[in-house]
Amino acid sequence: MNLFAEIRDVVINALDQLVAQGHLPQGLDFANVAVEPPRDPLHGDMATNAAMVLAKPAGQKPRDIADHLAALLVKDDRIDVAEVAGPGFLNMRLSATCWQAVVGRVLTDGTGFGRSDMGQGKRVNVEYVSANPTGPLHVGHTRGAVFGDALASLLDYAGYDVTREYYINDGGAQVDVLARSVYLRYLEAHGQEVAFEDGTYPGDYLIPVGQALKEKVGDAFVGKGEQFWLAEVREFATAAMMDLIRQDLAQLGVKMDRFFSEKSLYGTGRIEAAIESLRAKGLIYRGVLEPPKGKTPEDWEPREQTLFKSTAHGDDVDRPIQKSDDSWTYFAPDIAYHFDKVERGYDLLIDVFGADHGGYVKRMKAAVSALSDGQTPLDIKLTQLVKLFKNGEPFKMSKRAGTFVTLRDVVDQVGPDVTRFVMLTRKNDANLDFDFDKVLEQSRENPVFYVQYANARVNSVLRRAQEAGVRVSDADLAAADLSKLAHDAEITLARKIAEWPRLVEIAARTNEPHRVAFYLYELASDFHGLWNKGNDVPQLRFVQDGDAATTQSKIALARAVSVVISAGLGILGVKPAEELR
Repeated sequence: MNLFAEIRDVVINALDQLVAQGHLPQGLDFANVAVEPPRDPLHGDMATNAAMVLAKPAGQKPRDIADHLAALLVKDDRIDVAEVAGPGFLNMRLSATCWQAVVGRVLTDGTGFGRSDMGQGKRVNVEYVSANPTGPLHVGHTRGAVFGDALASLLDYAGYDVTREYYINDGGAQVDVLARSVYLRYLEAHGQEVAFEDGTYPGDYLIPVGQALKEKVGDAFVGKGEQFWLAEVREFATAAMMDLIRQDLAQLGVKMDRFFSEKSLYGTGRIEAAIESLRAKGLIYRGVLEPPKGKTPEDWEPREQTLFKSTAHGDDVDRPIQKSDDSWTYFAPDIAYHFDKVERGYDLLIDVFGADHGGYVKRMKAAVSALSDGQTPLDIKLTQLVKLFKNGEPFKMSKRAGTFVTLRDVVDQVGPDVTRFVMLTRKNDANLDFDFDKVLEQSRENPVFYVQYANARVNSVLRRAQEAGVRVSDADLAAADLSKLAHDAEITLARKIAEWPRLVEIAARTNEPHRVAFYLYELASDFHGLWNKGNDVPQLRFVQDGDAATTQSKIALARAVSVVISAGLGILGVKPAEELR
């Protein structure tokens, strides 16, 4: 049930009547007719731009269309008032019964209330985290993991067929560095003194990996040159790191559908096939790039290279895909990987990158556009930095990791639910301050607590009603006399509940799961506001002593809040609190 969509249908039907009556010409396109909340709530419950967008094609004044439209709209039982404002906007006030019916619908649909078929089963690939398999996940990966996972859940809730994917960057030089670092820990396990040179990974997390390697091969690699052990240790270390990363993700409640290895692209002809696909479209050529302004990137050479004509698909400059020595640039396997995704038949690709990959956005979009002939959209979401604080000071680095704060450091401090919710309290491309003290405060300033507290309050009032002998199953509450919900504060809360299905579709359309967290905070605020009013106005209290019927209607409203909070938290990957201590 999307009340905004239902009222839009009422508006479209009224416009059809105006066409039939001759007030509007035939053949008008109603696609841009919208029904939304007005900017100022004092103006009404909903507003439509119908008269404004149809005036020019109809050759009429907006107010004339709005006047005719208003006269038809008020004939619908759900619309009490339709008023023309300004040059031709139309504001509507809905009946109390309309808002009361929303409460009953929530209790009937359960957490399915707000689910949408907007996606129509379209296949979406969401790739996120994709950290180098060289160590545990750090706090930057944590934000990307939470954002990507919540986005995937949101799209699923909105009717898409979603694949969650992790791209394992195991084809570059960093895995050789990992292997050498593990080899040092292996020697250490054999009692040797070792020194970690610049470029190796000194974190304590490699100590058990070195010990495990010793248990597997004994002293077979001791004193041997790299040519004897590098390949095997690289495989062993990468597998160990991926096990560690999977454990990190599990700590956060993230489970991938697919892990794709970059290494699988090398020596298999898959990179060559992707480049040949571009070559067949006239997009690969030999040339020399102009020297870049500012910092020189790693893939620029002042000599002839094999280039991808990415400027033909919206990029600023063409990009090298093969160096002068015929080795692949970093970009080439990424093209091949996305070619693989295109060939798998996805309708939409979404990549979640850290902010440091901002320069990669245009070239990757150009590649996917070229590979798919513009048929497969790619949306790239950048997640900005997270700054950690504790006791008013920046949170110190993890000795275990060597150089950074790990995902587990964060989750161990505050738990997965708080971690996930807080990571979504800012839009993905905005910096986020994560204060360990504030996120555990029990106050309105802590959005996690505020939303969880609303759900816990609902559960407490349900228990009180049950103790008083009131029947509080969802079926009983849905059948209650909801006309008793007549106070402005109660209707305000019902209005906020009614926004949920529309909010889901907007958040899914823009790929912005933070909107869900913002909405839940606003819903909790309206609920707490009604609860507090009950302290001063007895008839607003959820449990009305000696009046089971009225109690049922009021608890139905509270329970509807809980149902929507549970659905929203489910999208965010957060468990709703049954009670708070």
